[in-house]
Amino acid sequence: MSAVKQKILIVDDEPDILELIEYNLKKEGYQVFLANNGQEGITIAKKVHPDLIILDIMMPKMDGIEACRLMRAIPEFKNTFMVFLTARSEEYSEIAGFNVGADDYIAKPIKPRALVSRINAILRRNSSGDEVSDNKVEIGDLVIDREAYLVYQAGKKVILAKKEFELLYLLASKPGKVYTRESILKNIWEDSVVVTNRTIDVHIRKLREKLGETYVATVKGVGYKFELS
Repeated sequence: MSAVKQKILIVDDEPDILELIEYNLKKEGYQVFLANNGQEGITIAKKVHPDLIILDIMMPKMDGIEACRLMRAIPEFKNTFMVFLTARSEEYSEIAGFNVGADDYIAKPIKPRALVSRINAILRRNSSGDEVSDNKVEIGDLVIDREAYLVYQAGKKVILAKKEFELLYLLASKPGKVYTRESILKNIWEDSVVVTNRTIDVHIRKLREKLGETYVATVKGVGYKFELS
């Protein structure tokens, strides 16, 4: 842990859940703040400016989906990590969360060690030794050079087609972040051509063939992400 404690805001209407997560995150060295619903969460977030916000989906007064949507519209929270915490396993709730700007999704019942590990991994995106600059990504054994359109894996050059490269660079620039199919289409293909979901799937398959299965993960019904090791 660094000398300056990273701040985490937990927004949940269940006292037992708040207490459990607060205890484990404080033990890990984080500064923790609590809120009981979405409205209170937004108010506290504006005061303390957390590095990461954990939001339950089903809450009184204002649910987590709406709270996330409203906070993402506020410039100061544009890059704040937001993680949904919910007992609901329905696929549509995950999709709704990612569509309003969630970075990750953790299901109840809470497993403290797994939750802490996930939170640590998310926050390492900004503080780890992995380098992400405007033109180069160095993460694990991969080096992705945007200027030269070159990829090296464990020092060995990997030949990628232009769109394969751009897709890999997009995903690897924010490890762990889930990109919806709509977001991938907008970022890689823009509006210049008609592209279907099948096109994205083919490019993902080619990346896996060339780099192995460990880097690009599928989030069922949502999209893809660069897997954190």
